[in-house]
Amino acid sequence: MKKIVALSTKIEKNFSTFRSDIDGKKVTTNKIKEILKTETDSAERKKAWLASKQVGPVVADDIIRLVKLRNRVAHGVGFDNFHTLSLTASQQDVKELDKIFEELDDMTREPFAELKADLDRTLADKYGVDVDQIMPWHYHDPFFQTTPMVYDLNLDIYYEDADVKELTVNFYDGIDLSVESILENSDLYEREGKNPHGFCTDIDREGDVRILCNIKNNEQWAETMLHECGHAVYDKYNDPDVPYLLREPAHIFTTEAIAMFFGRLSGNAAWMQQMLDLSDEQRMEIEKVSRKYAQLKQLIFARWDLVMYNFEKQLYRDPDQELNSVWWEIIEKYQFVKKPRGRNEPDWAAKIHFTIAPCYYHNYMLGELFASQLHNYIVTNILKLESDEGVSYINQKKVGQYLREKVFEPGSVYHWNEMIKRATGEELTPKYFVAEFVN
Repeated sequence: MKKIVALSTKIEKNFSTFRSDIDGKKVTTNKIKEILKTETDSAERKKAWLASKQVGPVVADDIIRLVKLRNRVAHGVGFDNFHTLSLTASQQDVKELDKIFEELDDMTREPFAELKADLDRTLADKYGVDVDQIMPWHYHDPFFQTTPMVYDLNLDIYYEDADVKELTVNFYDGIDLSVESILENSDLYEREGKNPHGFCTDIDREGDVRILCNIKNNEQWAETMLHECGHAVYDKYNDPDVPYLLREPAHIFTTEAIAMFFGRLSGNAAWMQQMLDLSDEQRMEIEKVSRKYAQLKQLIFARWDLVMYNFEKQLYRDPDQELNSVWWEIIEKYQFVKKPRGRNEPDWAAKIHFTIAPCYYHNYMLGELFASQLHNYIVTNILKLESDEGVSYINQKKVGQYLREKVFEPGSVYHWNEMIKRATGEELTPKYFVAEFVN
């Protein structure tokens, strides 16, 4: 364990201090991402993408050593590898997750192929290349895990005259999940030396829940506030009669699901119209593009998560195999992205999550699946609607009451899949995610 901690710390330090090189000039990760978002010259884009992978050879050997050390721990307690041990320790089963992700692959493969073909044509026109010349550096993220911004949509203009904190308070009050006591004890605005991100923390499991944000009146921070307050209400509205050790979310991905469920609303045209007092014309303008971006965002991330889940299984199954080749085989299978000709570098090692969050990444996708499953159940069974068109949840107190009774108050008394079954009538399934973002 001492060796594992020391090696993990060494790798994290190398990630933190490493600076990529472009034409002899040191550049930050933010600079690389900026180039990939704005540069139109393919040669310059390629330089930036290659630079994003330069950290791989620096840390790859140490990551493999770390994987072997983790596997030794797993073997010592009777598991075939650390991946299996890690999932088992978090109340997950490899076969169960394999089934869920195989279904997700089957359900999203063709729709993703169609959306990606359309995206590739748009990118080819933008960069002046043929569609069959689209390469990894033509996407706007080094791993193609986020949505390229290729359609005109600026939601920030609708939020710039609003008060994001007030919007958040008013919305949660309207669904009977007050967050005022949470925000009173929270740290919400920028200041010198402050952590620039957002997170939620439950201080005592007795109602003292706080969040940290750096609010600006824009769509990103509206999403973040809705997201973090989703975590917060899950923690705040627990059942005090549940034993202390079980007074927490059923699983890490179930609290992510609630945060995602609410965070999605910041780009929901119906929600924006009501909360921001927009006209019908403004709502329709948002709807023209927001739906497409939502589909792209979710499908691109789903396919990327399939890469991470399946590669990590292979990594722990046999860390001595040709991992560079395995990485690109999996990318080509799930993301339909071409491997650069002749490339044989540890590009996989440029992803820090293999070190800092081992065998965890799949939980982000499980959270998205559960968020969609909740959405479907609430629309159909709580609001009793035939479709979710125009659904914003605003002033629907029975939504908050349902979540409190069926999701928050049980804590972790039940296994996560049993809780989901009790809350929605069936165990976790990708079909509602597909129905929401594909069909």
